[in-house]
Amino acid sequence: MPILQIEQVTKDYFSDSAPVRALDEIWLNVPEGEFVALVGRSGCGKSTLLNLAGAMDFPTAGRVLLDGVCTSGLPDAALTRLRRSKVGFVFQSFQLLHTLTAVENVELPLLLAGDKRAREAARETLRSVEMDSLADRYPHQLSGGQMQRVAIARAIVHSPKLLLADEPTGNLDSASSNMILELLRRINLERGTTMILATHSQELAAVAATIVLLRDGRIHDIRHS
Repeated sequence: MPILQIEQVTKDYFSDSAPVRALDEIWLNVPEGEFVALVGRSGCGKSTLLNLAGAMDFPTAGRVLLDGVCTSGLPDAALTRLRRSKVGFVFQSFQLLHTLTAVENVELPLLLAGDKRAREAARETLRSVEMDSLADRYPHQLSGGQMQRVAIARAIVHSPKLLLADEPTGNLDSASSNMILELLRRINLERGTTMILATHSQELAAVAATIVLLRDGRIHDIRHS
């Protein structure tokens, strides 16, 4: 069974004016362990698709199945459990809490889940992304690339099956971008974590095994390496 099934999904956003269609009848299956890149210009639907994949938003029509579970209609508590156990998120802007140290940021998802090994697991995960020596620094004491490595550690500390990365190198220089992409590829290969990366750059997307080209809310093409 695919880790993610997108079945004839349409997503509309509503305001006082006419509805805006962000996704239009999308079909996509992502096998477990795959590395997928969503590629397209700003506004093509990449971030919307990631939000639907991670059960942060829900389709107007069609359905999304995450590890066999339909995300629409689940109670809030069940949605929270699904996201905490199955999904990790990495954002362009890092979204670290600036009043917490690196290790405190990483352990936070485990603390919220009641894990008594939170601090130990957080340090182990920081070690895996080569940030253990800076575990007690605050985000303002870190470079952009270092902050993104901490954010990745936070996203994988609970061993999710699916990691969603939305323009994770958008705020980084080329050297840091290459380092982050190599880290994501290593996580995919060594941990078997399914990876979905959203980017506007086909050059960056070349690390993925499957490239999904989006245009105006539709899948324009799917390429396999």
